[in-house]
Formats: sequence, C-alpha cells, structure tokens
Amino acid sequence: MEMKRQDLSARSLTLGLPPCILAVDDDEMSLMMIERILGESYEIVKVTSGKDALAYLSEHTVDLVLLNYMMPENDGITVLRRIRETLETADLPVILLTGDMTADLEARGFQAGATDFLHKPFFPDVLRLRVARILRYEYLQTHLEIEVEHKTALAEERLASSERLLNELILALAKTVDVKDRYTSGHSERVATYAREIARRAGDGEKAQETIYAVGLLHDIGKIGVPIDIINKTSRLTDEEYELVKAHTTAGASILKTVSEFPALSVGARSHHERYDGRGYPDGLKGEDIPRMARIIAVADAYDAMTSRRSYRDALPQDVARSEIVKGRGTQFDPQFADIMLQMIDEDTEYMMRDSGSASNLRRNTT
Repeated sequence: MEMKRQDLSARSLTLGLPPCILAVDDDEMSLMMIERILGESYEIVKVTSGKDALAYLSEHTVDLVLLNYMMPENDGITVLRRIRETLETADLPVILLTGDMTADLEARGFQAGATDFLHKPFFPDVLRLRVARILRYEYLQTHLEIEVEHKTALAEERLASSERLLNELILALAKTVDVKDRYTSGHSERVATYAREIARRAGDGEKAQETIYAVGLLHDIGKIGVPIDIINKTSRLTDEEYELVKAHTTAGASILKTVSEFPALSVGARSHHERYDGRGYPDGLKGEDIPRMARIIAVADAYDAMTSRRSYRDALPQDVARSEIVKGRGTQFDPQFADIMLQMIDEDTEYMMRDSGSASNLRRNTT
C-alpha cells in the first residue's frame, strides 16, 4: 500500500477499517501463503527484509507484525528489538515465525518482546485463530484505554465545574458579610489575598494557597448573625454588644462545619481571633495550638482592619499599622507570619497593597 497510513492501530477497528498486518519474510512463497490465508479479512503489507520492515514502520502504522526469525542481514530477534526500542511501535504486537522452535529461541524471543510464536509451515486455521486472538486482545485493550481516558476526562471536567461553583458560592457568601458594613467593603477578599500571599512566602504550595484563600474569604461569615446597627456603630460598643461581635467566631464555625468536604473553612472562622499569647477568643488557644491557617489569617485580618476605614475611624497610616504589627509580634501574632506581613508592608512603599483586588496585583505591588 503506497498511501501513507494514519492511525490504523487497534482503534481503527472502531471505524470499521480492516486491520493492517505487516508480513516480513525473505521467502516469497511464505508471504504469498500468508496473503492467501489472511487476505480476505485483513490488509496485508509484504516486505522481504528486516530493513524494509523497519523503514515501513517508520512511515506507517500497522496493527500486527508477522516476523520471520531466519532472515539474512537482520534476523527476527534483531528487528524485534529495534521495534521495541521505538516509541511509536513499542507496544505493537509481533508474532515470530520460525521453522526451528527451540526452548532457547522461545526464551530469547519473549525476552526481546515477542507477543507470540508460530511454527512454519503453519496451518491456515492456526494462523487465522492466532492472529484473530491477538488482534481481539489489542482491540479490547485499546477500548479499555479509550474508556478510561473518557471517564477520567469527564470526571475531571465535573470536578473542575464543582470547584468553580464552590469558589463562586464562597465568594458570594463573603460578599453578603461585607455588604453589611458600608465602611469595609471588600474586607474578606483583601484578607484572603493577604493570607494567600503570606502562605506563598511561607513556602506553601498552590493547593494550600488556594485553600487558605477560601478560608480567608469566609473567616467573618458568622457576622451574618450580628445586628447591622452594631456592625456600623460609630461609638464604643457596650460589653453586651462586644460579646455579640465576638460570637461571630463560633457562629461562623457552626455554619461552616456542615461543609464536611472542606473542614478548614470552619477552623478559620472559629480561630482567627485567637492570640499567640493565649489571650484571644473563643477558646484561648496559645502558640502553635492555634491552627496554622488561623494564625496566618489573624495577621492579615488585623492589617486590613487597621488600613481600612471603619465606622468609628479613618484608615490608619501605613507606619502606624506597621508599628502595631511589630508590637503584636509574639503576643497577638505568630512571629513567623508577622515578619512576613512586615516584609510585605516594607515592600509596599506607595501604600498600594490595600487597594489590590487580586493576588497578581498584590504580588506586583510587593515584589
């Protein structure tokens, strides 16, 4: 066949195309016999040397090779090894044809990668059945691989869709909290962005960074239950009002613990007001007993609280916010994450970090 073949491996069977068999033998009579026996069911390509076989395989795709062992120049074992060394033909089924079957030859053939052996002169029915069995196996194997690839791609697509939906829902929930406070719109997104950058600089991988970003977005979800007049109060809170505000940590954890597939969400909501010295709330955790994500969010949350306009004051200058982070290092904040936050502040010479709307903007402003 002169035309260059495309992909006519076992997949071609699904298109109703006849499988292509490359018959390699220096005996013309043997090649004619193969064509007579198999020609009605298969497309037969005949070559008379190992060199011609390798040249043909370099330009064409076949489904099976019938390879004579005894040939001048390159014997069947040598050609078989060359076939196996080439990526495109490494898995191509090859039947070795031989008139002198010995245990040593059989062992050498299988070691070289032979799929099967056929004794010459071969019986027509044996040749047909052996070829049909091997091609049927290849067909089923390929169908299995195609099905696995299809199912995997479908599962990955559904997972990606679910993750997009989850991210959109998390962002929507975060915005419902921020909208209650007309002075701190975007607070949750900024905290999430700072927290992700701190995690990145601390050496966390991409997955961990995305996790803490989601946790940061919902750290204040419990404020849904805090009356809006308390959130926007311009004067000092009473003790009772302050207790209501503090309860947003446990309320948030209670809301988010129902998301069993994402337990970190409830941890961040509950523990982001714990202090490194153990004087925080709601559980009075101390040091590394505080979940790591909550320690990161704590310093990110404090920085945004200081650099945002509040109902009771304007945004603080950058140097004042920095001094408060320094003051809280080791008492309110984990020293490691406080130091990273200070590094980010020092790099933000134009005081633009608080205006960043995305991680890419933040990194551009602080690196």
